Amino acid sequence: MSLFNRSAVSEITSHAGVIFSTLLVVWLSVLLVRLLGDAASGHIGAGVVVSLAAFSSMTALPVILAVSMFIAVQTTVTRNFRESEMVVWFASGLSLRDWVKPVLRCALPVSVIVAVLTLVASPWANRQILEYRQRYQNRSDISKIKAGQFIETKDGARVFFASNPDRPDQDLGRVIARVISPEWVSIFTASSATIENRPNGDRFLVLGPGRRYDIKPGQARFRLFDFKKYGFRLESKGAMSAAQARAGAESKVKAQPTSMLLRDGSRSSLGQLIWRLSLPLAVLNLALLAIPLGAANPRLGRSGDWLIAGLIGLLYLNLISLSQGWVESGRLSFWEGFCLVHGAFFALMMYLMWRKLRIKAPREPKHGSRQAG
Repeated sequence: MSLFNRSAVSEITSHAGVIFSTLLVVWLSVLLVRLLGDAASGHIGAGVVVSLAAFSSMTALPVILAVSMFIAVQTTVTRNFRESEMVVWFASGLSLRDWVKPVLRCALPVSVIVAVLTLVASPWANRQILEYRQRYQNRSDISKIKAGQFIETKDGARVFFASNPDRPDQDLGRVIARVISPEWVSIFTASSATIENRPNGDRFLVLGPGRRYDIKPGQARFRLFDFKKYGFRLESKGAMSAAQARAGAESKVKAQPTSMLLRDGSRSSLGQLIWRLSLPLAVLNLALLAIPLGAANPRLGRSGDWLIAGLIGLLYLNLISLSQGWVESGRLSFWEGFCLVHGAFFALMMYLMWRKLRIKAPREPKHGSRQAG
């Protein structure tokens, strides 16, 4: 390996490691805040936060690696231009075209890693995430309640607080529950609670002797009831909403192995295949595209070049998602959706490289101008 290739590979690798670590820490910070919020609201269990964070990070690694390689290559090329090291390489007979070899030497292994992640590891991680969430959602509301803790369910419409049971035949001891309905805010207090299963699959929380306090929000109306038993539905086997069904179907497609997607051949499977196959190719395209984008004029400011490069990289990833949606909706075939975006950005890379490599002809003097003496 020549001195130039060794220097370029070493610098790109160093920058990629720093950028990857930074992006991963930022991603984990945002993810943990969201997962801890879901755990506090009762959507997931507190004990699976770390596992979900690990699996979710595995699904995000392909995009993080692609962005890291893109920024690392552009940072390296830009630094060589701004610190006039490119003048030395140009004087040695090298050109911008010679950056392709060291960039590919760094990008090809990353592309292989991304391919393994998108085709094998990410579907497995999505299956684990789906399994964890379904396992928690399949538990009844009352099973999520722990003695001595306030737990919200049904998006905050129900709040439970329970103590330990006094007798073995009780599921819970003393219970305080707040239930918000369209007209009333109800407070329930009971000395005990049990769970009853109905033949149709519905589950009810049956409170023992207690009281119910109803308050009319915004009005001076109040009701008080004493009851020996009071039950309200915890779970129903009714149909899900269209949005929930669509989100569930999308999660299941993401969790399917690649071999199953190939055998299925449906529009949703083809759209998911486009995403999985596009990211490894995007690593190579973005790394090569960063070469002409990083060849900046040292006399100009940095913000403009970085803004353009960031917009191009963001546009590339968004167009991949857009082509996936078009394939799923039937607007494009699989090969049209796959080749259109990558071919366009490869052509853009070739055009920018040609512009940077071409030698402009000297300007001719204007007609009628005076000749130097």
